[in-house]
Amino acid sequence: MQRFARSRAPKQAINWLCSSLNQSRSFQTPSFATVDAEGISGSQPAEVSNLVQGSWTKTSNWSTVLDPLNGEPFIKVADVDETGLQPFVESLSKCPKHGLHNPFKSPERYLMFGDISTKVAHMLSQPDVSNFFIRLIQRVSPKSYHQAHAEVFVTQKFFENFCGDQVRFLARSFAVPGNHLGQQSHGFRWPYGPVTIITPFNFPLEIPVLQLMGALYMGNKVLLKVDGKVSIVMEQTLRLLHECGLSMDDVDFINSDGKTMNKLLLEAKPQMTLFTGSSRVAEKLAVDLRGRVKLEDAGFDWKILGPDVQEVDYTAWVCDQDAYACSGQKCSATSILFMHENWASSPLISKMKSLAERRKLEDLTVGPVLTVTTETMLGHMKKLLEIPGSKLLFGGEPLENHSIPNIYGAIKPTAVYVPCEEILKEGNFELVTREIFGPFQVVTDYKDGQLQMVLDALEKMEAHLTAAVVSNDLLFLQKVIGNSVNGTTYAGMRARTTGAPQNHWFGPAGDPRGAGIGTPEAIKLVWSCHREIIYDVGPVPHQWQIPPST
Repeated sequence: MQRFARSRAPKQAINWLCSSLNQSRSFQTPSFATVDAEGISGSQPAEVSNLVQGSWTKTSNWSTVLDPLNGEPFIKVADVDETGLQPFVESLSKCPKHGLHNPFKSPERYLMFGDISTKVAHMLSQPDVSNFFIRLIQRVSPKSYHQAHAEVFVTQKFFENFCGDQVRFLARSFAVPGNHLGQQSHGFRWPYGPVTIITPFNFPLEIPVLQLMGALYMGNKVLLKVDGKVSIVMEQTLRLLHECGLSMDDVDFINSDGKTMNKLLLEAKPQMTLFTGSSRVAEKLAVDLRGRVKLEDAGFDWKILGPDVQEVDYTAWVCDQDAYACSGQKCSATSILFMHENWASSPLISKMKSLAERRKLEDLTVGPVLTVTTETMLGHMKKLLEIPGSKLLFGGEPLENHSIPNIYGAIKPTAVYVPCEEILKEGNFELVTREIFGPFQVVTDYKDGQLQMVLDALEKMEAHLTAAVVSNDLLFLQKVIGNSVNGTTYAGMRARTTGAPQNHWFGPAGDPRGAGIGTPEAIKLVWSCHREIIYDVGPVPHQWQIPPST
């Protein structure tokens, strides 16, 4: 750790980070904040606390987060170990299965959350507040200013969507006439009660906030755990929510390692757990929690370029954004690109190469990879290049002149070509479809008669999150969409795999455990269940008599 602390990120990167788009210390630290996003450093480390039973707490166990750009230990996180779980277990157990509110209980809370959403939306629209979160995101999950700004913008728009009566409308019910006078069946959206949320590092504001608020809107009590490397973002967000009217008791917030959190889940027995992240962990949780899960797991996301070649510059730019923005650390990032032979003979690849090569650490258009090391990514590339006919299209080298700690990855945006006919072969498919959560993609091409081979590859994939079918050929779109399953699929010449806003469903399909995010439909699906109440108040028919036994 000391060798990291002595190193320094390039001056250009640090200077740019402190002055991008003229957003610097002219902005004041917001009233709710307990940290200075600009000032966090090895000499002035920030601290992250836990929240349980309405109180912020610290522990005697502190883990250290290294600055992803220079290796300094710049954030201390109060980690809860197995001996400190009881307050969290007790807190969840206080919430009944029928929730903190439902259509028959404390309905004024629906209105309260509409008001909270109004206040938070207004706060996030203020330059001081939005810039605070943009800078904080950049400090812990380095991405370009534009990408961090987009995350805050989407979150702010989400809150706008649920102002006023919109939370109440999430609980809209329906009635169906019964068989006789006085009988009616009513369908209601019902909370689960005590629930947990576990989210990853790559969108430290957007993913946990959208899922947290969806859970709260529907009447649940939430225990929230985010990746410790970025937990400072949600700690500060909770303080913002409290200032805007959220009760201190509605959400508990815990920092711990995975083993401790698993033990907490087994002891607390939440009625439902939302997990976003690794497919391996998702499958373990599904077993441990006996299926009481909703999963938005990782995705080996695909893009297919159809036979109609047009707008090559635009398509190349979208391909670059989809694969390499946020250094490829999006669960929606393109993992494999299938090009029709017409595209293969166009300037597409050379244009993608030029766009990839203009990305640089100085403006964080490429940067640290927080879950995959440089050695792992380059080792995977080497294995792919052993497949007959494979070749390196561009990248394939470590980043240069940086001080990123070697516990993180740092490579140039990379693309490896693998022949389409080789991908489906025994032993190759698992290797080719291994998700690398970094600036890395596989590229292949196919001929007119090989579309079925491409569709067979899609069918064999196990995660079905996002996809893009880039074509304005309606018959081609029909064929591919009708023979695939990805939950968020873009279709048309402007199709992409990344960049999901707050106005459409984002989530996988093909799995009954699949979880969506952002929209009213996603909130109702993930954070409530259906309850049917049949009113049968009579009257009993005149001169009714007891009938024979049946």
